[in-house]
Amino acid sequence: MSISRRDLIKTIGALSVVNIVTGCGEKETDTSGLSIEPSGEPSGEPSGEPSSETGEPVDTGEDGDTTADGWLIGGTALITAAYPDDSIFDNGGNCEVNLTGSTTKGPCYFQDSTGEDISEGYKGLPMLLCLRLIDSNCDPLANHTVEVWHCDANGVYSGDTSESADSDNFAPGFCTGDDEGALRSSWYRGQLVTDANGRVNFKSCFPGWYPGRTIHIHFAVSDANRSSRIVSQFGFADTIATEVYTTHPMYSHRGDQDTPLDRDGVFPSNTETFVMETQQNSDGSILAFHTIQVS
Repeated sequence: MSISRRDLIKTIGALSVVNIVTGCGEKETDTSGLSIEPSGEPSGEPSGEPSSETGEPVDTGEDGDTTADGWLIGGTALITAAYPDDSIFDNGGNCEVNLTGSTTKGPCYFQDSTGEDISEGYKGLPMLLCLRLIDSNCDPLANHTVEVWHCDANGVYSGDTSESADSDNFAPGFCTGDDEGALRSSWYRGQLVTDANGRVNFKSCFPGWYPGRTIHIHFAVSDANRSSRIVSQFGFADTIATEVYTTHPMYSHRGDQDTPLDRDGVFPSNTETFVMETQQNSDGSILAFHTIQVS
């Protein structure tokens, strides 16, 4: 039986979100309870609207140009801004960060060993993605693997699992829309190990959306021994989502997302702790950052 993305999201929305717990030997818990066969096809619900074999939109503007709002157009090679220092994660000396809640992994995950730049040359609004991992005492957690994955501007996930060590649950037709370029690619996926400050820094492009979901980035965290794993997602404020998808030429062909953050059934009603902080960098790229706190 096939299942559309919209039906999947409606089902997930009825499920509870639980707090992440690590460090006690607990294994990953799949809160969705859903199983989707990799051979499953979308039932009439497109995963995106790719307008070329590669899934990239046509008529994307000139590389290096900026929009009227100052956002950079092009690939990550155009980023000249440096990663910000750890002060962006400052909590004023008080450990008041809320534990990050877990959400479903979804059917579009597969392990990919790409490192810092996960764009594979794809273009959009170039993004510096900075994450910091801390424990319940707000102390940094080093030597943990952080994986991230997200879809492209058309709502399509990459699907080349040929070099993946973990792709058993990936649903290629559902996630790629059977786009040939996507099936040959592994863009917007990667992993890094946290440094002594619990920090990882990725280069990517602002994510896309697909029907029934707000714009989001998936992430997973594993400890040094791979004995405990957590999975969740971060979303973006509706204001930045609307600005990008109505003014940036590599996104505006889609129009604004159909599901605002507070109507996305994957996130709990209190979405505050799941929202990425964002800033415009001096070069017009976007900085997205968040603290991941686990216990």
